[in-house]
Amino acid sequence: MEIKIFNEEHEIYRRTVRQFMEKEVKPHVDEWREKELLPREIWRKMGEQGFLGAYFPEEFGGFSADFLTDVVFLEELARSQSTGLIGDVMVSNDVVAPYILEFAPEELKREYLPRLARGECIASVGITEPGTGSDVAAIRTTAEKRGNEYVINGQKTFITGGFYADVVVLAVKTNPEAKPAHSGISLILVPKGVPGFSVGRKLKKMGAHDSATAELFFEDCRVPAGNLLGTEGGGFVLIMQKFQRERLVTVATVLPACEMILEQTINYCKERHVFGKPVASFQVNKHKLVEMATELELARTFCYQLYQEFNNGNQGLVKEISMAKYWVSELANRMAYQCVQLFGGYGYMDEYPISRAYTDLRAFPIVAGTTEIMKEIIAKTMGL
Repeated sequence: MEIKIFNEEHEIYRRTVRQFMEKEVKPHVDEWREKELLPREIWRKMGEQGFLGAYFPEEFGGFSADFLTDVVFLEELARSQSTGLIGDVMVSNDVVAPYILEFAPEELKREYLPRLARGECIASVGITEPGTGSDVAAIRTTAEKRGNEYVINGQKTFITGGFYADVVVLAVKTNPEAKPAHSGISLILVPKGVPGFSVGRKLKKMGAHDSATAELFFEDCRVPAGNLLGTEGGGFVLIMQKFQRERLVTVATVLPACEMILEQTINYCKERHVFGKPVASFQVNKHKLVEMATELELARTFCYQLYQEFNNGNQGLVKEISMAKYWVSELANRMAYQCVQLFGGYGYMDEYPISRAYTDLRAFPIVAGTTEIMKEIIAKTMGL
């Protein structure tokens, strides 16, 4: 069943993005994965095409595109099968940039947003620490205000794109003694290269090898007080607000990945023969494929309704977005498991996309809020 939420302009844009991904990304996916690093040139090329910061106002390098335009871009980005590029671009363009667009002082907007739109600047968000992830209120990185500066000390880890990010939106404790704890959290924009800010090792991961995930260290790192986003002590509220968009754009990349691995598996099961018959001809295998297709169709229907509502300005979708994030992330992993099984020995070979999908998709029930946290949020909205 076709769900019509995209208009003709969206579909024209989709064709443009798809052509770009076919030409500039797909031929290089294996190379980037082997090198475990993305070339900065690909960011510049996306910027030249107007794919980055499309939702920015024109004065900052965008064209005031709606949220559905962003979904189109993310869906086609996901089909490029460069998981690292998907994650790093999504974080910079759809997680960090909105903080700057909505909460930064005007001078910071003019400094960073046009560069982000042109692909000249890559941004990361620094929240997770060695001792805390989903429990944002428990972060220990501090920022002490001294005159016209903040002096930052602490450490961040698992920072997507952090290895080559030019600027980081950093969650810090400006009041470590605040009660409740979350009321002492602030967000500060920290550019790369300032004294006291150093990038640690590029982390080895189970999957998404082309994503430059890193540790970040801050030792008496000084930044201007004007780099504060929003108000001092108001960072937790901003993070919670922006988590909804972050989780929804995560879903927008996972759904196409599910579609691709199912399509690849169906094609393989039709072509591969065992005992003189196609793998797809056996009832047990047919039923597996049918079950996956059904769950995917139901997920797409629900998520497309969410995209539409979010595009229309409905910000009160905490329960529904949490449901989508948890369900689609877990569905992707169930599907990847079954698809590898249907591929048999070939599914275990790293040269096959299904093998990479199996490890790459494992991150999604963890990032942007774990499945367990999503269930807690949903339970709370249900009065449980």
